[in-house]
Amino acid sequence: MTVRGVEVDVVPDAEAAARAVAERLAAQARTGGHVVLTGGSTPKRAYELAAELEPDWSRVELWWDDERCVAPGDERSNYGMAKAALLDRLDRPPRAVHRMHGEAGRERGAELYEQELGVLERFDLLLLGLGPDGHVASLYPGQPTLDERERRVVGAEARLEPYVDRITLTLPLLVAAREVLFLVTGASKADAAARAFAGEATRETPGSLVRSALGTTHAVLDRAAAAQLDLS
Repeated sequence: MTVRGVEVDVVPDAEAAARAVAERLAAQARTGGHVVLTGGSTPKRAYELAAELEPDWSRVELWWDDERCVAPGDERSNYGMAKAALLDRLDRPPRAVHRMHGEAGRERGAELYEQELGVLERFDLLLLGLGPDGHVASLYPGQPTLDERERRVVGAEARLEPYVDRITLTLPLLVAAREVLFLVTGASKADAAARAFAGEATRETPGSLVRSALGTTHAVLDRAAAAQLDLS
């Protein structure tokens, strides 16, 4: 069902949601292109399943939508999680892995990632989660980072645990993706999901601002996360 520009798929539980996203990731790995990963426990499971479904990611270049300002071996690192769940399980690794250098600090790390992006204008597949406050990547409700239109990457202060500085892609680059794919599970996300996918676009719910400008936007939700959405 399509709700305010988002194709919403509701599946029974978090495992089914992770598998649905894993299948899409595996398909993109076979096609190739630029793929953006995100952090979180449910994406971790999706990465594990995606590695099983398609162990050859040599046609893909990997990017991240945000990162905590920690070393890559830190347990809080989004890159570190994806490395263990996906990269270390592949037979053939991506042709390039563009991690955010969180250990450089938020401002320098953002500068380095801006340079890393080079002339790249859009991603082929952008995977996003959704926080219980409606945030995406590290773009938090009502923050000045939501107004950034020139820079593709900025530093951000954490507004939820863990309280460490962040590096994040900005809205113009997020909405430029050919396909935006949300993965949202759990009852704690139900209110945010209703606001992000069925409510009006507002800076108080950053997820409501992310729609692919020229492509498609999908959301995979389990029943608990979809509980407040009217899909009748």
